[in-house]
Amino acid sequence: MSSAEWEAVVGLEVHAHLKTRTKMFCRCELEYGAPENTRTCPVCLAHPGALPVPNGRAIEQTIALGLALDCEIPERAVFARKNYFYPDLPKGYQISQYEAPLCGPGRFPLPEAGGDREIGIVRAHLEEDAAKTVHAGGATGRSVGASTSLIDFNRGGTPLLEIVTEPDLRSAEEAMWFLRLLRQTIVELGISDAEMEKGTLRADVNVSVRRPGEDGYRPRWEIKNMNSFTFVGRAIEAAVRQQAAAHEAGDEVVQSTYDYDPDTDRLTVHRSKEEADDYRYFPEPDLVPVEPPPELIERLRGLVGERPAERIRRIEQAVGFEGAVELVTTGRDRLYDRLVAAGRVQARVAANAVMNDFGLVDADSVDPAVASVIAARSELPRDVYTGAISASADPGFDAETWLKQRVTADPSALEPVVDAVLAANPEQVATYRGGKEGVLGFFVGQVMRETGGKADPKVVNRLLREKLRI
Repeated sequence: MSSAEWEAVVGLEVHAHLKTRTKMFCRCELEYGAPENTRTCPVCLAHPGALPVPNGRAIEQTIALGLALDCEIPERAVFARKNYFYPDLPKGYQISQYEAPLCGPGRFPLPEAGGDREIGIVRAHLEEDAAKTVHAGGATGRSVGASTSLIDFNRGGTPLLEIVTEPDLRSAEEAMWFLRLLRQTIVELGISDAEMEKGTLRADVNVSVRRPGEDGYRPRWEIKNMNSFTFVGRAIEAAVRQQAAAHEAGDEVVQSTYDYDPDTDRLTVHRSKEEADDYRYFPEPDLVPVEPPPELIERLRGLVGERPAERIRRIEQAVGFEGAVELVTTGRDRLYDRLVAAGRVQARVAANAVMNDFGLVDADSVDPAVASVIAARSELPRDVYTGAISASADPGFDAETWLKQRVTADPSALEPVVDAVLAANPEQVATYRGGKEGVLGFFVGQVMRETGGKADPKVVNRLLREKLRI
């Protein structure tokens, strides 16, 4: 029996660095790429007597994302101490949230071709990130097998937003699609750059398998610190394969934390998986509860706007599901909306132009008047059309300047030109009628030269063929 006969059960824990000027509980400035251990102070280094002061901006950003995820925003949230010992955590505990987070249960509609799949959100909570550990020596640069580990405390204390999903995802593809849309939601809110290659967005992936139709859950593996959508997908597929093989062989699957090696496409156990009791959560005694006022919540609600999944469903009605996904996930849907709102071009024509013709143009600066040029594309010479698209983001763009250069498609206007070209080239006419139809391109070129490139090539071809048939 193969892994295809097992159902994947996937839940995600997504971590995003918030875009604030300073750290979560101190005033150390944040700077990606700053020299190691130059953004530290007694608070983030856990010196005795140093007390935390929460970052109000980070709290607001967390609530804003919670609203975008349709989370419940409680009247009272509590910071907690999460106790564990590791070199990147100088206090011996992390200030996090557990039983009373800023954002409670929510939902994330995941658009698919056949309808929305609703992914449950357990919570979205705010915490401080740990320091960065750099493993040196060994073959992989990972903790296992490294000869030396170095700590950079610049990252320690960075505001970290964690989004925890229900185990509602059922495939690697679905998990990657969820992550892409969640990342886009975060970026559009302006609360994080969410760049996986820089570590400002990371994901822990919880994977188990079960038979189709089976209730309940089997032991899961947590795959830590994934920093690539592709690697997330490959790690899920590897976990499904290994767990399915273990179950079929009658081996015990133990709940554990794993590392994924993309070079070998294998998972290796890191440690046994902790549960909440292992962290000995208790309320942080140095911080008072957070009680966001209703007026703050309403102000933040106004910042959410139309979410990516909602835009996909709206645009889908005009251009189909695949077209809507492509527009929204590439960030080109804003330009599409502005072109359609101009009222001069059909939605599907606008979508095709946005995806295929504006690749080197600053979409945010495009004058929507270019919609009339797009609508007249078939009437314009190719170089005129591409020139108009390239100029559409320039100040003072004038669509009429380009529309005046429409091609001539009226047969009655082109017929005299065609007759004159044929009359001037009797040898080529005889060659064509002798069976060498490749000469047709010569005649088309002559007509285009006589009309200054404004003749419609399709009409010219048709007229030439009709007249050369005589």
